[in-house]
Amino acid sequence: MIGSLLAGDRLLGGQKHQHSLSSAPVVSRLQHKMDGSGLALCLLAAVFCLFWTPSAGLKTLHLGSCVITTNLQEMRNGFSEIRDHVQAEDEIIDVRILRKMVSLQDTEPAGQCCLLRHVLRLYLDKVFKNYQTPDHHILRKLSSLANSFLTIKKDLRLCLKPREAVVKALGELDILLRWMEETE
Repeated sequence: MIGSLLAGDRLLGGQKHQHSLSSAPVVSRLQHKMDGSGLALCLLAAVFCLFWTPSAGLKTLHLGSCVITTNLQEMRNGFSEIRDHVQAEDEIIDVRILRKMVSLQDTEPAGQCCLLRHVLRLYLDKVFKNYQTPDHHILRKLSSLANSFLTIKKDLRLCLKPREAVVKALGELDILLRWMEETE
């Protein structure tokens, strides 16, 4: 119907009448132009909303030498939908993997990129892959979070060169052994 209106057809009383735009009164021609511009304005607004909405939650993180842009709000919203269910399953209440946000923020800027990369790798390799539930909604939300983490991780550079990383880990092995000896 819109196409026929733009071509000059008008519906009156259920009957179709043919009018040429040149013989239509000035008001009618103006109405046709407004209908067309209104449609164009609606399409423009719809396209604007489609492109604006996803970027509304984008945040740029400056982590030492790494700069990443991600939609933290989308990840927060996705996790908020399943948080209560997942946290209700946690029976180990006397242990925390991530003690405080302050300890994460206390990391030197040069090490923040590396720390985030390792934390994301932990979640991707151990947490998301091994969590089991029959609830498909939770699995979809976790899959979305995992994909977001994977995208961020790909944007992070390697913390150290492979050879330097191996030497560093071996050089600090005494710290791990001392901690294990002191643990009761």
